[in-house]
Amino acid sequence: MSWSKFTKHYLSIDELDFALDISRIDFDEDFFAEMEPRIQSAFQAMDALEAGAIANPDENRMVGHYWLRNPQLAPEPELATAIEDCLARIEQIAADVHGGKISGSAGPFKNCLIIGIGGSALGPQFVADALGCPKADKMRLFFFDNTDPDGIDRTLATLDGQLGQTLAVVISKSGGTPETRNGMLEAQAAYQAVGLDFAKQAIAITGEDSKLDKVAVSEGWITRLPMWDWVGGRTSELAAVGLLPAALQGLAIDRILAGAAAMDAATRSHETAKNPAALLALMWYFATEGKGAKDMVVLPYKDRLMLFSKYLQQLVMESLGKETDLDGNRVNQGIAVYGNKGSTDQHAYVQQLREGVHNFFVTFIEVLKDRSGDSIEVEPDITSGDFLQGFYLGTRDALYENGRQSITITIHDVTPEAVGQLIALFERAVGLYANLININAYHQPGVEAGKTAAVSVLELEKKILAYLNSKLGEPMDTVTIAENLGLESKEEFVFKLLNRLVINNRHIIIQKKYPIHKSLFSAIQSP
Repeated sequence: MSWSKFTKHYLSIDELDFALDISRIDFDEDFFAEMEPRIQSAFQAMDALEAGAIANPDENRMVGHYWLRNPQLAPEPELATAIEDCLARIEQIAADVHGGKISGSAGPFKNCLIIGIGGSALGPQFVADALGCPKADKMRLFFFDNTDPDGIDRTLATLDGQLGQTLAVVISKSGGTPETRNGMLEAQAAYQAVGLDFAKQAIAITGEDSKLDKVAVSEGWITRLPMWDWVGGRTSELAAVGLLPAALQGLAIDRILAGAAAMDAATRSHETAKNPAALLALMWYFATEGKGAKDMVVLPYKDRLMLFSKYLQQLVMESLGKETDLDGNRVNQGIAVYGNKGSTDQHAYVQQLREGVHNFFVTFIEVLKDRSGDSIEVEPDITSGDFLQGFYLGTRDALYENGRQSITITIHDVTPEAVGQLIALFERAVGLYANLININAYHQPGVEAGKTAAVSVLELEKKILAYLNSKLGEPMDTVTIAENLGLESKEEFVFKLLNRLVINNRHIIIQKKYPIHKSLFSAIQSP
């Protein structure tokens, strides 16, 4: 690595306290010239998207998450007004909760239970962890982000005795997402079990006239906030989805939005060498050969950014992981993302990164400020922060000298502005890269296919139970059940479903209703 190459490919944006170093990606000198027409086309597509073009053709929708931090860019005055009104309502709700005007049955709210999944949980979790401070936070955030009963019980155990001071925020655009619906029903049951009216302690963030919206209205919830169809879940952190939890926690949401808006301005530039999102997209294209040939390892050297890689997994992989392109060609695109934090990962998988399968590139995130106060010296003239930077620089060099390439993003500190910048930077990079490879970054047919498959499995379980009810007292096994239901190709499903019912003592209920011979259970445990 030469000093001249570093200085040529090190982009510093001083007004943002931000820098991007792409010098450790081994592109040829003519790479940028070759890609310039394509990135200029991507810029034009992004301009059209921000102006209100139908950027999600599969669903015939606009894509407007950029308007959230600059409502005046919205193509219609009504949209700008809706965004501004929503932000004002978020700020008012937070003020009323913090001031006690909106309170729980046992006093002022001190906890907030967020019930959502995917973008309705990953974004709020990342921002809460990145910017939170136990001594300064006005509320503690908890999450139901899965339909795992044990996970729900663990969270409820932490909130034991505190539900009367716990505000619930249920987030679902349609109101029909099974995981979120289940979490809401579990929460309602938990509140009811201790004599509390869930509706009086609940807020909905949902689409207008959705199933959840109708429930919130009919039951008299505290209030509802909108989810618009032109904001996807994975780009909703700077909508009510992420801003209400952050405001309730006491974070400076105006500063997060300002940071995102400032990065948006920087990444609108059509001058490729000065546009950090364009440089990221181009490096992804080079590193993965434009077809996801390598994974992206995200290594932030800061504990506060530990959840950033998890957040990016959804943003990048759900956006870019597509079977077909915009012309209908089968392309099987995508970039796999994984990571945790430095220097922890140096004791986990850096050994393989340096000497194992070369199927990745690294995105380092360097944070210059160590802590808010002074540091002790752990060795003469050396602090813990010095060690952290030493591990980052040493790891980067150790990888590069063995042919492992990397990008480095540098920020001064993990501030609300910096978090907003990181969110906006990667949102734009994803959009530009999607244009380079000609895919729709704003739909998720694979996710919908998984939901449909899950529904069919549950219908199968109902069918099995109904059949058992019709055969009271008759001994039978997995194969018999499958054959009699015309499910000869689904024996494994029958076994799996029945086996779990047994393990969870659901067979007791079955035996009460369907006194089946015990051989059923021994048979399904030994197919």
